[in-house]
Order: sequence, then C-alpha cells, then structure tokens
Amino acid sequence: MKIGVNVLNFGPGTDPGVLRNWARTVEGLGFDLLMVSDHIAVTADVAARYPAPFYEPFTTLSWLAGLTTRIRLGTTVLIAPYRHPLLTARMAANLDALSGGRLVLGVGVGWARQEFAALGIPFERRGRLTDEHLRGMRAAWADTADYGTRKIPVWVGGNSDAGLHRAVRLGDAWHPLRCTIPWLREAAVRLKAAADEQHLPVPALAPRIALEVTAAPVIGEQRLAGQGAIDQIMDDLDQLRLLGAETVVLDPYNGDPRETCHPQAAWQALATVAARLNLSPTPTTAEQT
Repeated sequence: MKIGVNVLNFGPGTDPGVLRNWARTVEGLGFDLLMVSDHIAVTADVAARYPAPFYEPFTTLSWLAGLTTRIRLGTTVLIAPYRHPLLTARMAANLDALSGGRLVLGVGVGWARQEFAALGIPFERRGRLTDEHLRGMRAAWADTADYGTRKIPVWVGGNSDAGLHRAVRLGDAWHPLRCTIPWLREAAVRLKAAADEQHLPVPALAPRIALEVTAAPVIGEQRLAGQGAIDQIMDDLDQLRLLGAETVVLDPYNGDPRETCHPQAAWQALATVAARLNLSPTPTTAEQT
C-alpha cells in the first residue's frame, strides 16, 4: 500500500518557498505521492475554508515536478466542470510527460455554489458535466500520437453514491475523503456491488484520510480515520490495507486556515508516521554525489 500526502496549496501562510519546502519534506520523508487541491475563483464560500492565495493545481504541480525527482504528483481533487475536457486532457498529458509519468488525476464534481456562479457554470448540472468531462478526456487520450501512450490514473472523488457509481463507470480508483473506518468498510461492499451490477471491474480504493496525531487516544464513533494516537493511526492504515486500499492519502489540514502559517506541525506529524512505517527517505543531493 502506497502512502501519499495532501499538500496545502492555499492560505495566508502559503507562498512559493513554503510550497517548495512542502514538496522537499514530503519526498524526503519517503512518501509516494504529493497531491494538491483545486479552486479557481476564491469566492466567499471557498475563502471560508480555503482562503487566498490559492495556487492553481496544474501550474503548481508543473513547478513542483521540476523540484522533485521521484514522488508522484496529483490532484485531490480537480473540479472537472471548471475546465473544458480538452484543456484538462492536454494539461494532464503534458504534465505527465514532463514529470516522467508521475501524474495521478483525481477529479470531482465540486461543492462551492458561488464559485460555479462566478465561472458561469450551472451548479445543478455539475454531476452530468463531470461525466461528460471524463468521457471527453478519455476520448482525447485515445489519440496516443498526440497525447502519449501512458494511461494516466484517474481517481474519482466523492463520498456520495453518485460518486461511488461514477468511479465504477469512469474511474480507475474511487477516492473518498475524510471518513470513518466503519463507514469505509461498508462503502467498500457497496462499491463491489455497484461494479457487479454493471458488470464492470471494481475500481481501486484510494481514500484520503485525516492526519491528526494526538497525545492520547481519541474515543468515539465519529473519530475519523487518521485521527488519534499514533497507534490508532497505524491501526487505521492496517485496516485500510485489509480493505484492499492501494494508496492512502494523509490530509494534515484540520480546517483552520491559520494552520498554513505553521506547516512545521504538519511536517512533524508526517515525520512521526513515516518513522513508524519505516519509509525510505530520499537521499539529499550531497548523499547522491
């Protein structure tokens, strides 16, 4: 099972230097995947959760590709209706080629009604638009002479039944976000049932879970996977492995934008997990020479 990290590409404490340090820290600790989120218009509903500055994912990942060597790069998640599918297909294929085949494209329908309005996109049609986007993108990629031959992994986000069924129809993996282990265990059963019903392969499981390391165990049915004492978090990862998760993305952002001003706390939590997992750190430049 591979372990990735959701990197904070927004907020008052984020700037190019901090993003560079995020990438070097995550790759240096030995994690397999670095992912960023997506917004275009930081409207009031977006700003309440993810305030400016917000670094656009394709631009940011293209830059980070040049600062890293090994780690995979991805979106968690790209809001599909915000861009034309041919634009997404082009940018994704180019980024994948320029990074040496390291892209993972996570997509979702979006939730920020005011942002949809600012972009002139009908909020009520976001599900249908996402389906059309995924089909259009895959149709473009069929032209391998133009877009290349590598199959870019597409993870479909969304915890709803619609998201789950969309992952079966159009994705390579289902990418649910911040949930409990019991919920995910039950959802994995529904995922298989949906695939069997449509006579399609079961997509891979690639959840994004919280990362909040506490001194004492967290008790209660509402505890999210990834929250609690380090032993609880390790057990959560073991449970996800047993569920068949191929990749798990750790999300150290707990909802307060002020956290972006103090990324060292998140880096320490990631270092604690990396040490318990015995990840192989990436050698420094001096060690490589």
